[in-house]
Formats: sequence, C-alpha cells, structure tokens
Amino acid sequence: PTLHSMCVGPEKLKKGSPTEDDDTVRAERAKVMAAAPGFYWDTYTDEPHASRRAAIVKAHPEIKKLFGHCPLTKWKVLASVMIQLMSIHLLQDASWGTWFFCCYTLSGAINHMMTLAMHELSHNLGAKKHIHNRFLGFFANLPMGIPASASFKRYHMEHHRYQGEDVLDVDIPTAAEGQIFTNTPLKIIWCFLQPAFYSLRPLFVNPKDPGFWEKVNITIQVAFDLVIYNFYGFKGLLYLVFGTLLGMGIHPVAGHFIAEHYVMNKGQETYSYYGCLNWLTFNVGYHNEHHDFPFIPGSNLPKVRAIAPEFYDELPHYHSWSKVIVDYIWDPEVGPFARIKRVTVSDEEKKKLKDKGGLVK
Repeated sequence: PTLHSMCVGPEKLKKGSPTEDDDTVRAERAKVMAAAPGFYWDTYTDEPHASRRAAIVKAHPEIKKLFGHCPLTKWKVLASVMIQLMSIHLLQDASWGTWFFCCYTLSGAINHMMTLAMHELSHNLGAKKHIHNRFLGFFANLPMGIPASASFKRYHMEHHRYQGEDVLDVDIPTAAEGQIFTNTPLKIIWCFLQPAFYSLRPLFVNPKDPGFWEKVNITIQVAFDLVIYNFYGFKGLLYLVFGTLLGMGIHPVAGHFIAEHYVMNKGQETYSYYGCLNWLTFNVGYHNEHHDFPFIPGSNLPKVRAIAPEFYDELPHYHSWSKVIVDYIWDPEVGPFARIKRVTVSDEEKKKLKDKGGLVK
C-alpha cells in the first residue's frame, strides 16, 4: 500500500513537502516497490520530523535552550556498569534458577539500558567533546559482552538522516522477514530473535567495512571479556551476554523496538511512549520528540512536549511497551512489513555514500 490516502493527523502536523524526483529515482522506486509490496510505501513525502522541527522552532524559539549534553549521563552509566560487576560477583555461587532470574530481570534491564546509553552517546549528548562521548560509549558497552557501540553509531546516524529510506535505514526489516514471520507463533520467534536481526541485518542490507573506531571498540570489549572470564569464568561472561540477548528479545524494555516506528495507526511513522520505563531508558520513549530534536538530551525531551504540546498531544502514543509487544504478536494486521519505506535517494547517491564509509566512520 501507499500513503496517499492514509490519515496523517491534523493539517498542522502534516508531513514534509512533496519530494521532487527525477525520472531515475521514480524508476528505482517503482522497481523496489514491486519487489517488496508488503511495506507501506510513501511515494509523496519526506520523513515528517524536519518539517515539524522547523515549525516548532518557529513557534517556540525558546526550545533551543534545551540543546546540549546531559552531565548526569556519565554517572548513570558508571552506576549501571558497577551494578553489573557487583551482580556477577554476588551470583557466582548462585543456583542456575536464581542466576537465570537475575539474568533476565536485572542484567536484561541494565544491559538494555546500556544500549540506550550508547544511543544517547551516539548523538554526542553525554559530554561536550565528541571523543569523550566515543569512549563513554565504549564504557557503556562493556557489560553487554558484545562490541556494538561504534557500529551502532554509524548506522544510527543514517537512520535519522534517511528515515525509512530503502537500504540506508537498516532499522527496517527485510522483505524476507516480512514474508516468513506472518502469524502469531512465528512473530513470537521473531521477537525472541530480535537481537540477531538487529545486529546482523545491517551486514546483509548495507554492509560497511570496519573502521578505526570499530577496531578500538572490539579491542576494548575483548579485553574486558577476558578479564571477566579470568575472574568469574564462563558463567560470569554468560551473565553479561545472555543479559544482552534476553533484554533485547521479549522483555518489557525491548518493547521500544516495535513501538518507535511500526505502523499501528495508518499514516503515522513515529510514536512516543510516555510510561514509567522512560526512567530506565534515557527517555527514549519520547521518540517523536527525539527525532524532531536529536540534539536535545533525553533528560530534556519531556520539556519539549511541555513547551510544544500542540504538536504532540494529538499524536497517538503509548503508555505500555509490554502491551505493544502483545499487540504486535497477536494482531494479524501488524508484522515486519508494518513499516513506512520510501525511495528519495538514487542508487548512485547511495553508492557514493557507501564508498565514503557512510555519514560517520
């Protein structure tokens, strides 16, 4: 389906202006749409956030006072890493039942929180200098057991710049995922395997050669993992890695993966969540606000909504990430295809971007 006839909310909240294509882009779009017709294809507009940002800044110029970094982020990251290390120490002689319970609840929640700390730091919102955000991201990555910070930053910047763009936005499932995971049992499996899809999908859709910072990230992570293995054995290392995998699968905090951009209200591309789990996730639930202003730290995102309620209060939003997961699994109308895609960048432009290593190296 296309979005020509879909409701996009009040006129003041309409999406970006019509994209001006040349014949090449139109032909490439038609080819891609024919290959994967199950997605919601936006053939008329750009992503909605740039136009809304301009409208909000015009109406509320004081919002610029919220720009900058949050000085508390580094302390939250430090506390979380220390809790994980203390947990490994306290659980080294625990039964496997107790170990698994803590791995899912505590390690799962904290390690998912650290993925969102890396998200915050990928936008350089944890410190004034870019290099400090880089290494703070590596530090937040440590309890996850798997190197991810540097690669996440490279792909995430393109998710913001090219939201919904075929090939460039690897947050969107592949056509194969949409064709395979079509019913409730299979969507349960898809949710369990979300960590694998999230980490491996970019390697197939838009692979990038490892850069300098990815090599630094891997070196630091492997060294940390070896230290954990030396002192706490395989069980200690598994506590970190399984915590990451469980916390990104069917877990209350992982509901944000689906809640952010899966189409539950036809025509709406991004959704916010205003529940209590924002306390653990650097307010990533304020996702419309975040995409509108990716240079405002999570600690200030509630203030964005407070300053400009007329732009957000009428947008459908969530209060439970757990319910989002349940609805996704049980609703036959929603699946991996429930994403808005577009083609506004030519294959030639995509190749140029790839050849230079992407927006960020």
